[in-house]
Amino acid sequence: MDAVSAAGMTVDDLAARARETRVVVVGGGLAGLAAAWQCAKVGMAVTVLEAAPELGGTLRRVELDGATVGTGPWGWSSRGGAVDELVDDAGLTDRVVEAAETATWIARVPKVGAVPAPETTILGIPENAWDESVRAVIGWSGTWRAYLDRVRPPLTIGSERNLGTLVRARMGQDVVDRLVAPLSVGGFGLAPDEIDVGHAVPKLNAALTRTGSLQAAVAELRAERGGSAPLKSLDGGMPQLVDALVARLVERDVQIETGTCVERIVRVGDVYEVAVDEDHVLVDDEGDEGESSPTRVADLVIVATGETDARRLLGGLLGRDLGTSRSVTREVVTLVVDAPDTDAAPRAATVHAVPGTGAADSVVVESARWPWLTGELGAGRHLVTVAFGSSLQAPATAALGDAEAIELARTEAEAFLGVDLPTVADAHRARFELARPASALGQPEEAEEIRARAAGFDGLGVVGAWVSGSGLARVVADAADETERVRRARLFAAERGQ
Repeated sequence: MDAVSAAGMTVDDLAARARETRVVVVGGGLAGLAAAWQCAKVGMAVTVLEAAPELGGTLRRVELDGATVGTGPWGWSSRGGAVDELVDDAGLTDRVVEAAETATWIARVPKVGAVPAPETTILGIPENAWDESVRAVIGWSGTWRAYLDRVRPPLTIGSERNLGTLVRARMGQDVVDRLVAPLSVGGFGLAPDEIDVGHAVPKLNAALTRTGSLQAAVAELRAERGGSAPLKSLDGGMPQLVDALVARLVERDVQIETGTCVERIVRVGDVYEVAVDEDHVLVDDEGDEGESSPTRVADLVIVATGETDARRLLGGLLGRDLGTSRSVTREVVTLVVDAPDTDAAPRAATVHAVPGTGAADSVVVESARWPWLTGELGAGRHLVTVAFGSSLQAPATAALGDAEAIELARTEAEAFLGVDLPTVADAHRARFELARPASALGQPEEAEEIRARAAGFDGLGVVGAWVSGSGLARVVADAADETERVRRARLFAAERGQ
């Protein structure tokens, strides 16, 4: 007797229904590829449509001075395990490495310069304002102001959602500007006043109510947290994950079309018509051109594009204006430098600046975090990424030519790291939409509203960093959950008489 599902369908029934289901995934970034894999591995017929010439979204590779390196996110947090599971499905578990232990510094602190970021903080909020590492950043006047948090009456304790407002009221402007803002802007492109306390640190307000001060609340939560989840990557770079997923998809007969811009998605009866640019010509694996229909018909559609295109496509389908993108424009200049002095990491691997004090938001010596890069680059050479642009300002490189942007990145890296970087062996610049984190004020509520509207259309899913929040771990976990919701509804629809 056949095994029977919880809904009463046999395994053979489910397999047959999966084979009959046509899926179109619009977008070939990591979220789209993860969604395609969730459908393809149960036997659904999947087509991936990507507007760019290549797949991977921000996970791209470039050749720099003879070395192959990535240009997007360098790793993922292992918390939750979603990326680890996807990496395992892709057959890359033996390539997983953990980041080396490195320090974080804060640069361009007024009257101070560059100093180590205090370790005993959450989101830059210190558990003890008198700690020497904290005082080195905020100075004596900032320390005395922060001390008032310990003696201030409770009043509205436990109710403030705006991170900047909360820290400013409890501990003063210096803590906001010199500790919290460098981490929020450098790491996420957002000012402290754009971050929701309840989502960034869900237990903070409750701890604040119990303990009576923000510093004591941070101390309590840090004691509860224990160690942080390790940051992981792949030996050889994250673009390998794209390659491996594509190989798995091809093995499952998934049709992948790059250079294919989707113009609109229309619901017609029980199916979707996905209209592509009529000038698109399908090119097969041998490089031969063939006929390509301007319309793809699907039972399920997963929208996995960037925020701008997703709002356009969903707005047309839903019949309403979904507004404009709220992502941040960020430019990252990647430098390969001859800098033997950096071997000893004289300052830190990651350096964030006090916002408004210079052109760049942060500098990361990736070769210090990921030792495998040394073998790629050679002795005495380092790979440095310099990030420009945040919610506070457009990228300082926006109006510059390549040579000027690279020179600006080099001088900013010198200033941040405190070492001479006289020679740039090679460089690359990339601009992309940096999605807001899930801790951004209003982001989860807006994403929930859009998904609720999309859920009114059977077989429609929405994935990607702009709805899940930024970070590979969050993007992959969310893509798996949303795809499972759509996939499951389709597979068990027969039980509901559909």
